[in-house]
Amino acid sequence: MARIDRPLSPHLGVYRWEISNALSIMHRMTGVMLSIGSLALVGWLISLVAGHDAYSRLTAFFEGVVGGLILFGLTFCLFFHLGNGIRHLFWDAGYGFEKERARMSGWGVLISALLLTLAFWIFP
Repeated sequence: MARIDRPLSPHLGVYRWEISNALSIMHRMTGVMLSIGSLALVGWLISLVAGHDAYSRLTAFFEGVVGGLILFGLTFCLFFHLGNGIRHLFWDAGYGFEKERARMSGWGVLISALLLTLAFWIFP
């Protein structure tokens, strides 16, 4: 096969990792986790209909360490997905595309999601 001198496709090593890359991946992951978490909500609603015993078992699970961590993670996913969604609404309107502003809004979304999650669990 003859070798043709033409540009190659850029490889991942060419691009510098930015917070926007990480937040884009996190946005997708939190969306998936919220979809899975909605099954837990449906399970909780079904346990209400199934009777006191089923409700008590599910409540005991979510009051335990593992269930508490799951609920804490889902709370973070909710606040992060909400904040990043609002950030994307501003982008859709044409605001915040400047490199520094996009970087700062990304950190703002991440920090605010963490603070809102902590506030939600500390101040019920």
